[in-house]
Amino acid sequence: MERKTFYITVGSGEIHEDQGASSYEFEIQATEEEAEQLSELFETANSASHHSFWRAHTPYIQYHHDVENDEYDNSLKAIYKKIYELGNNEAKKHIETMGMLD
Repeated sequence: MERKTFYITVGSGEIHEDQGASSYEFEIQATEEEAEQLSELFETANSASHHSFWRAHTPYIQYHHDVENDEYDNSLKAIYKKIYELGNNEAKKHIETMGMLD
């Protein structure tokens, strides 16, 4: 399959082929299938974010005992791992400095 350049914004979960469509944080080279996998990871993180929002209204559960927050954290790690796998050298270096691959 042919690889294309995609531009990624993690905070909003955006994946664009057009560099000027939006501001972006990472540039990756991916097949359509790989871009779809990344999109699915963004959807998982979005869902986990909603669950953790509702759980946040239960104040007696500490963060480190919170399954919803663990799901969100794991989703973000999976996103950064995929971006690292597909990213250009600049993306890889940036993710390495973030410590998201541990």
